[in-house]
Amino acid sequence: MSIQEIVKILTDSGIEKNEANVEVKMLLEHFANYGVKDIIAGNRLTADKLVKVREKAELRAKTRQPVQHIIGFADFMGEKFIVNPSVLIPRDETEILVRKAIDVINQNNFKMALDVGTGSGCIACMIAKYTDCQIIGLDISSDALNTALDNASRLNLFNKAIFRKSDIFSNVKPGETFDIIVSNPPYIPLSEKENIQIEVKFDPEEALFTKDEKGLEFYEKITRETSAILNKGGYLMFELGIGQSADVKSLMEQNGFKDIEIIKDLAGIDRVISGKYL
Repeated sequence: MSIQEIVKILTDSGIEKNEANVEVKMLLEHFANYGVKDIIAGNRLTADKLVKVREKAELRAKTRQPVQHIIGFADFMGEKFIVNPSVLIPRDETEILVRKAIDVINQNNFKMALDVGTGSGCIACMIAKYTDCQIIGLDISSDALNTALDNASRLNLFNKAIFRKSDIFSNVKPGETFDIIVSNPPYIPLSEKENIQIEVKFDPEEALFTKDEKGLEFYEKITRETSAILNKGGYLMFELGIGQSADVKSLMEQNGFKDIEIIKDLAGIDRVISGKYL
């Protein structure tokens, strides 16, 4: 059994070749402690380690369970985050949201931030790491909050990233206000459930789907209620679903946001929207 034969297990199941190569690399690093340096040095894998990696590849191929769930971690902005079926797997597109938030926070010397629907805590943790902000991550799921807390602990972000159970803003305390609110909310209409990628179906449904037909349910709720807790001159930022930028921009304009900026991802898709509350 060779590494290329393990890659073939994944490609035969319908996983694209480049993705299969990346995933086998992840499996090798995690389960065999075998990386690029070992390949360059000509180090050989022992048979038992190859068998272990093959078994995990076969599990991935058979179930289409995301490789991040099999490993238990996902890479995000240079850090490894604990992931499991209670949280969304951090994706590259979300980095755009986080980097924009970090830039705005540092440029304005903001001190208090809020992450709505924090999930794994990846957004809150990276904002806490790269700014002087204290950030509160809200989520309705206790399991997600436990995961977020574990991730913050691993990154030594005690007292900088704080997590709280809340249905949107229901558990924001009286008098609490924020300089910036960020969110990667659920934005997939339930009608699209059968069309999504197999791997995405392993993510928690409450973090994916909305009850309305346009996927705007949470954008509407958050934008409408933000004025009560966002400081004047503060910012609201969202990750966007495909084709939602015009509707979300309109919602933000109707609720007092100006200087609205839309940022595209590498595929040219409107992916992040940012507005200033005046």
